Amino acid sequence: MSPPTLLEAPSPQATAPVALSYELFPPRSEAASATLWSTIRQLEATDPDYVSVTYGASGSNHDTALDLVDRIQLETTLRPLAHLTCVGGTPEELTSVVNELLDRGVRGILALRGDAPRSGAPQGALRYAQDLVELIRRAEGRRCAQFAAGKVAIGVAAYPTKHPESPSEGHDVEVLLAKQRSGADFAITQVFFRAEQYGSLVHRARRAGVTIPIIPGIMPFTSLRRIEKLSALSGVAADPALVDRLRSAGDDAAARRIGTDASVRLAQSALEAGAPGLHLYTFNEHAAALEVLGRLDLPRPSRPLLAARHHTAL
Repeated sequence: MSPPTLLEAPSPQATAPVALSYELFPPRSEAASATLWSTIRQLEATDPDYVSVTYGASGSNHDTALDLVDRIQLETTLRPLAHLTCVGGTPEELTSVVNELLDRGVRGILALRGDAPRSGAPQGALRYAQDLVELIRRAEGRRCAQFAAGKVAIGVAAYPTKHPESPSEGHDVEVLLAKQRSGADFAITQVFFRAEQYGSLVHRARRAGVTIPIIPGIMPFTSLRRIEKLSALSGVAADPALVDRLRSAGDDAAARRIGTDASVRLAQSALEAGAPGLHLYTFNEHAAALEVLGRLDLPRPSRPLLAARHHTAL
């Protein structure tokens, strides 16, 4: 009998690091910018793997999004994951945006379909996120010599509950599989409210052949107004029991405790189901996200301290 190869030989089991990321959106005013940059500095201290920067429908905030990406790269130690929506954009327009992102040093893109423009899409415009993934890969292929044999990391969206425009949850999984086949590296989920929804999505996706990491998107449930607004916009039904508890809270502090507890339980259940990371929707506010994070014992990579990085850069 042949001796085992290095890969077959038993090895000590080590806990894999859990990925950590946050979502940010470009500010709409000077006051909002000041608040956002306070949040960025607080989040930076947790040493996340990346922060995603949202992109308006049909590129409505193109300049402010790129400005934020630039500042994050120039003024912080954070790595930006730039959102990019494709519906209504022509291949030429979107290739130009992708090249602009690559020129600015971005090496992570979240490829999204986005909402259809009210005026209708022009002839030849892209319709699906999988088409955008393929377009990014083509742009990357023409420039891969610049990346020292590296590649652009492409993320896509996943849906723990049925997409409002989808005929079924099974169809959503087939769409996710198509994105993987087009070249997606990982997926981040839409907001969800029940612990079993993430595990069910992963189970269905794996059975269908999806192998890329599926990262749960966790929203701190500390604002009833925000929960109800997001639920209406996304078509994801909020947990009635959670809504009732928040409505019955005696004051803001009690509501915050209830919402934080619910968010921590949801994140913990996703980790117990094998989630490879957590993506926290911050709404440009750090307090609630850090409260949730502080209650979770996440195994994180051992990296040099931020202070040491800043000292080296001086």
